[in-house]
Amino acid sequence: MNMALSIWSCHTYLQNGQWTNADFIRFVAQETKAAGVELLTYFWKGEELEEVRKALAETRIQVAAVGASNNFSHPDPQRRRVEVDEILAAVHLAETFGARIVRVFAGDRPPEGYAFDEVKAWIVEGLREAAAAAAEKDIVLCLENHGVFAGQAGQVQAILDEVGSPYLRSTFDTGNFLLVGEDPTAALEALGPQVAHVHFKDFVPVDEGYAGRAYTGLTGERFAGRIAGEGMIDLPGLLGRLHQDGYRGWLTVEYEGDDEQKLGAAGSLANLARILEGLPA
Repeated sequence: MNMALSIWSCHTYLQNGQWTNADFIRFVAQETKAAGVELLTYFWKGEELEEVRKALAETRIQVAAVGASNNFSHPDPQRRRVEVDEILAAVHLAETFGARIVRVFAGDRPPEGYAFDEVKAWIVEGLREAAAAAAEKDIVLCLENHGVFAGQAGQVQAILDEVGSPYLRSTFDTGNFLLVGEDPTAALEALGPQVAHVHFKDFVPVDEGYAGRAYTGLTGERFAGRIAGEGMIDLPGLLGRLHQDGYRGWLTVEYEGDDEQKLGAAGSLANLARILEGLPA
């Protein structure tokens, strides 16, 4: 298993204009133990292409994955067409940089007046079309457990089953299951064979008075991000099970805590490296 860092881990540096994508790549090479990066269409600017190519060549960092920012929870078919195009743009970017994984989403809450199953049909339709296009490039779409429609393992599996393509699999996010009241270890038991990409993340429970950034789960519980390995999730156990099951893909740190983001990202990668060192050869 190889380590990567998602650019979302340092998103404030992109949002305030301090960094370009190439600056992020150089940070990963110079200040972390990662061998790869996950880039996001959310931060991508076409005019940065050559600068990014140069940074990748200089640092020998790989693009482990590209993340799309799609959401199929829209009643307007033309809007859903835009969401398919968003995934296809991520597939093109992945192909450009030699990556084989594109992280995708399902959708947010149903629009008012629409039933869950109706919106799920939109999601399946969009992902089926996108997976067929990705297959032509030999690129695998990986559905992240994220949000209402694909937050739990069973929801992810149901969508994968309905799409019915080997080019749509799972991005297993170790933290997001807590936000839908599911134990990550049980989720891995259910999704194991479908996992083709992993987001390595950690959370702790917090109360209403917590002053930092917190996420409220579907159960009403609140969680805050932590440096991976310093929260409540059994990351050694999850990685041990992944290793036992033969997973040898990318482990992409997605830091979401309140520490300075460069420190939080580097600390998460250092802890991940220590866990990996303890796994059997």
